[in-house]
Amino acid sequence: MNDFQANVRAVLARIQDPHTGVDLVESGALKGAVSTDGRGLVDLVLPYASRSWHDTLRGQVQAALVQAGMDSVQVSIDQRIVAHQVRDGLSPLPEVRNIIAVASGKGGVGKSTTSVNLALALAAEGARVGVLDADIYGPSVPRMLGVSGRPDSRDGKRIIPKESHGLQCMSIGFMIEEDTPMIWRGPMVTQALQQMLGETDWQDLDYLVIDLPPGTGDIQLTLSQKVPVSGSVIVTTPQDISLIDARKALRMFEKVEVPVLGIVENMSTHICGNCGHVEPIFGQGGGEQMAADYKVPLLGQLPLSMAIREQADSGRPTVIAQPDSEAAAAYRHIARSAAGRLSRRPRSKAMGLPGIVIE
Repeated sequence: MNDFQANVRAVLARIQDPHTGVDLVESGALKGAVSTDGRGLVDLVLPYASRSWHDTLRGQVQAALVQAGMDSVQVSIDQRIVAHQVRDGLSPLPEVRNIIAVASGKGGVGKSTTSVNLALALAAEGARVGVLDADIYGPSVPRMLGVSGRPDSRDGKRIIPKESHGLQCMSIGFMIEEDTPMIWRGPMVTQALQQMLGETDWQDLDYLVIDLPPGTGDIQLTLSQKVPVSGSVIVTTPQDISLIDARKALRMFEKVEVPVLGIVENMSTHICGNCGHVEPIFGQGGGEQMAADYKVPLLGQLPLSMAIREQADSGRPTVIAQPDSEAAAAYRHIARSAAGRLSRRPRSKAMGLPGIVIE
């Protein structure tokens, strides 16, 4: 290692990536540093979806290099998303690098709205993303993404996922009418979900977001044990009654050895549409306290907003309907942080290895 490389490493080791929680050297983002004729080039490759943050990071790095006496240095930033380790005994799905499960422990906390906006935010950050609506009894993803109709199949065996707003998506809601109840017992639900997951013809996904049904019963436990989930996100409100069930969901993932990437506190505050008064009608600090208790990140806090609800109901969620809004920025920060925390997990050894042929 020459002096230029050593100096660059020293500078980058002092810049912490807020989405991973570690510095740019420890995260493995530094891929190269060369200097020729007084001009330098620093090559960074971030291991997670983060496109909208690249310019900000480039400015931070260049400012730090200038401060360290390295004026003529060009900073190149790209991203490369790889598959990460899943629990023992499971293998990643073909064409799906990482599965992120979104859970809540109870219904009514905005989990599906968060799931869809999280998926859209990951896509906006430059990833290839899919959504699986695992809530058999109350599928809502088709309406939220504004897509309907039965999916097609090329060979009669694998289902072609629907596409909406750049996402690949699958839901039992595509197979039934909106007002048709699913009167199925747990084993049938589990089998249906495994079929939708494994028999859908996903195409080269960096992330598949699974909107889990609420609760911590047999369905959720079986899915967590049999689906190769890379990481999970817990959605809660600040309300005590919601936090009780959110803690159960977190503990469930701990027991089945699925890492919890962080907590999203939904409906943190209510903003009056008439006067702008901000009020924490569901309580205050619940998500922060839960994150501190279990030593996991608080990925973000979202308001109780009529606009978020109306946009989801209309089939154009906030990240698409108002991409420059504060709420969309919050969803994108949550997406970068969840993906950044996932990037700290060991890489999967089951994907990307060359096949061995004996002749």
